[in-house]
Amino acid sequence: MSNFDNMIIRQRKWMLYWLAILVLCAGFLPYTRILLGLILGSSVSLYNLWLLQYKSNQLGETIAAGRKARSGLGTFSRMTAAILAVVIAMRFEAYFHLYAVIFGIVSSYVIMALDFIFYQIIVYKRGEDRPL
Repeated sequence: MSNFDNMIIRQRKWMLYWLAILVLCAGFLPYTRILLGLILGSSVSLYNLWLLQYKSNQLGETIAAGRKARSGLGTFSRMTAAILAVVIAMRFEAYFHLYAVIFGIVSSYVIMALDFIFYQIIVYKRGEDRPL
């Protein structure tokens, strides 16, 4: 399995763990509105992460095959999903906290950065490839 595939699996696991923690907290803690906002934003963030990884893989395979890339990385689709989550939060203010939704949308980027940092630390300690 390639490093890219391993990275995809790690990042999706972290996102699913994050969502599981949020669901458990929403069930047991009194901050339901904030936690539901985080769940909504993180769910959209997981979709955006999946879409970005899928499109990146497609683009890499296209370039590796020597063909010209005809599509982008799905930026418009990811922005649309984020805007939809914010609109849902604004429409149903009684259930979702707007700032929590926005933080949830950003959570996949935080997880990608943490995954990169931890991976580089692990690689450096093993003495394999030197970190970037």
